[in-house]
Amino acid sequence: MKIVSPYGLLFLGSLFLLGCRDNAPQQATDTLSSGTIRISADETFRPIIEEQKKVFDSSFPDAHITIQYKSESQCIQDFMNDSVRLVLVTRDLSANEKAVCEQKKVVPTTLAIAKDAVAVIVHKEAADSAFGIEELKGILTGSYKKKFTVVFDNQGSSTLRYMMDSILQNQPLGANVFAAKGNDSVLAYVAKNPDAIGFVGVSYVSDFSDPEGLAFTSSVRVAAIYNDSLQQYFKPYQAYIAPNYYPLTRNLFYINRETYPGLGTGFANFLAKERGQLIFKQARLFPLRTNIIFRDAQLNTR
Repeated sequence: MKIVSPYGLLFLGSLFLLGCRDNAPQQATDTLSSGTIRISADETFRPIIEEQKKVFDSSFPDAHITIQYKSESQCIQDFMNDSVRLVLVTRDLSANEKAVCEQKKVVPTTLAIAKDAVAVIVHKEAADSAFGIEELKGILTGSYKKKFTVVFDNQGSSTLRYMMDSILQNQPLGANVFAAKGNDSVLAYVAKNPDAIGFVGVSYVSDFSDPEGLAFTSSVRVAAIYNDSLQQYFKPYQAYIAPNYYPLTRNLFYINRETYPGLGTGFANFLAKERGQLIFKQARLFPLRTNIIFRDAQLNTR
């Protein structure tokens, strides 16, 4: 019989422990308020999400979130490729995307946390600053009586997708539609070109120095859009975004794939609770996870 030396037993024991370590499930390295993660967010909401992150970081100094700002299509691609656990976008996953998640045994959690509006902007000296939905459709397809140069933030943007889904409804874009390099570039282009019309998130045109939230940037004009049901024109003010009086409204969602209380869940919870909702309100979006009371007011001009 061959005798195994104590050193051999020690070596075999070490191999056994290493094998167990390799097969053991990895422990989470982050919590609701600490750790390091990377998430993807629709670049349309960069100013708002940066403000959210700033407040979150000050509250939880052990939390380190790197936010990649991309087009909405790229954010969804990151989520489906398992590159990130949390995305901030303006749509839920499609039926096909949910089916893929189910095949991967991923159960995503989706929640609408704020309501945004697509602002239509024209040159500040433009003659036309009020449009109906059919007129917008004609402008986007290039069949409108006046030839506009139409500018979006980028080819894969949530704003372009929203307009194609809600206004064009499978009709092709005209040759007069172009993609810029972000919402700021859309504003700059429209400000310099009298025949241009642009589509941006409402926070990009809001004047944050106005405490009442009724002023827009002076570099361009924000158009009023006709509500066919109410037979009235509306601009994208919060009070008109909330009840969908302003026709071009959409939701901001978080989609989270975490299966434990990790940092992605912690940031998502922050966005949906009081402080995060207040930041959305200050950014001229309408917060969806808090109670807000609207009261009618009369202006006495005497």
